[in-house]
Amino acid sequence: MDMKRVIVVGGGPKSYIPDLKAYACDECIWIGADQGAEVLVEQGIAPDIAIGDFDSVSEKSLVEIKKKSKKVLVYPDEKDETDLELAINEALRLKAGHILLFGVTGGRIDHSQANMQLLYPLMEENVKSAIIDRQNRVELVSAGEHKMEADECYPYVSFLPVTLEVTDITLEGFYYPLDRAYLPFGSTLCISNRLIEDTGTFSFESGILLVIRSTDLPT
Repeated sequence: MDMKRVIVVGGGPKSYIPDLKAYACDECIWIGADQGAEVLVEQGIAPDIAIGDFDSVSEKSLVEIKKKSKKVLVYPDEKDETDLELAINEALRLKAGHILLFGVTGGRIDHSQANMQLLYPLMEENVKSAIIDRQNRVELVSAGEHKMEADECYPYVSFLPVTLEVTDITLEGFYYPLDRAYLPFGSTLCISNRLIEDTGTFSFESGILLVIRSTDLPT
């Protein structure tokens, strides 16, 4: 059974956002958070939902967003949730099984870090999720055994502990393999690895990993 895919686009720097049509699918639902709705319209995608306080878009752009979007939810400037959180809540209300997040990295580091932390409640809800930009694909992964397919768009793979420790991490099918290694918070042991087979596996007994797949941009 296919999982319902919801693509959420935030208001991060547009230069970090790839061609979104490459991630489209027949049943995809598109949600634009604040300026993210503007990005969707600019890329020729009609938002299923545009949501936020829209303080980052011009009046002219907001008119266009309202014209192109199937549903527009306007919130006040002062609120407890960020526009991105509101968008993710809408995705969960729609019972998304897979959420892709764009436009949530770059610019202010506090925004980028806070947005990455939003992966945690999604992981707790067993919702597959990833943050994607032109150079990176980021996922939060709990203990267990996981498969990884080779991806020429993001050839480098890094595993970063976000808990105080990750125990018994094993990497198979990677250039730098590991066998039940100990990975404490702050370790750089698992930075910049890569797959040497079409499919690799990684497993660990306890903790949580931030799995970052990345590439070098042309200079």
